[in-house]
Amino acid sequence: MSFIGLFKISLVMVVLTLVGCQSTGSKPNDSSEYEDTLTIGVSNNTAFLSGVLDSNLVTTLTDFIRQNPNITDIVLVDIPGSIDQQATMDGARLIRKLGLNTHIAHTGYVLSGGVDLFLGGVERTIGAGAGVGIHAWTDGSGVKASELNMADPIHATYVNFYLEMGIPESFYWFSLSAAPASRIYFLSPEEVYDFQMATQ
Repeated sequence: MSFIGLFKISLVMVVLTLVGCQSTGSKPNDSSEYEDTLTIGVSNNTAFLSGVLDSNLVTTLTDFIRQNPNITDIVLVDIPGSIDQQATMDGARLIRKLGLNTHIAHTGYVLSGGVDLFLGGVERTIGAGAGVGIHAWTDGSGVKASELNMADPIHATYVNFYLEMGIPESFYWFSLSAAPASRIYFLSPEEVYDFQMATQ
């Protein structure tokens, strides 16, 4: 692996110590404490997203698409995670409702809640060399998914979201065991296929 590739992975791991996929019951943190705030660019009918997904995601996407009604595709360039899981799920639902497609940029990455936003696409594609990183969630109060009974309703919230997006329930349970909240597990191409992450 090149020095740039190693540096990028190291940078991602630093960000992950700050950003975790929170439960839907947790309160969003103040996004101002993160330097990597969400930015959106546009070229023709394509929007390009980079940065941390925050509690304003739905409003941000709605306003952006209202100003750029010809958008058909959303390219996720570098998404290190989310600080408001409910907002992220709602953002994915908005993308699906609007009939937009999602794509992970060539050598880009989506981590944690970024994966959930990606799943909102009607058509989902992943560029060569892109990373899809998952881990078990924890909320701002220290509650960990692994500490909850399997029958806890919060699990159903996630499972129902994935089923709604056309992703098998097994993906959720796999994500809880793949890596703790403080680390990231990158899906292999075979796992991406098995969990139906990409539509083509």
